[in-house]
Amino acid sequence: MKNELSRRGNYGDYDFFEDAMRDFFPGFYRRGEGHKYMRTDIKENEKDYEMEIELPGMDKSDIAIDLEDGYLSISAGKSEKQSSDKGNYIRRERSFSCSRSYYVGDVNKEDIKAKYENGILTIVIPKEEPKKSSSSRIDIE
Repeated sequence: MKNELSRRGNYGDYDFFEDAMRDFFPGFYRRGEGHKYMRTDIKENEKDYEMEIELPGMDKSDIAIDLEDGYLSISAGKSEKQSSDKGNYIRRERSFSCSRSYYVGDVNKEDIKAKYENGILTIVIPKEEPKKSSSSRIDIE
């Protein structure tokens, strides 16, 4: 039963060192998986963009949104609660963290609206105003 509970994918019997290598070097072991966490849908409206990001099991306080140099960075983290009951766990995977960045352009922080409900983070970002190109001709004397 221990091997059945500890098995990941089709890697055969549980091997601590193989499992550790997968955790330390995910690029070699998880090719083609794409963004497993924080799956995002982006919808373009007339005046803004609406992003819907999956963050199931998170509390609002576990999520941070930052805007810096035109990049919107979203990070979420949940740590395992410590309890006095140690139990006979083979593996515990309740701690979790992830982050993603999206280029949103030159927008004001105050214009971005965010709401978290039922495991979905919804962010509304106004479209960047197109900069008017003003050519200034210089007269030659």
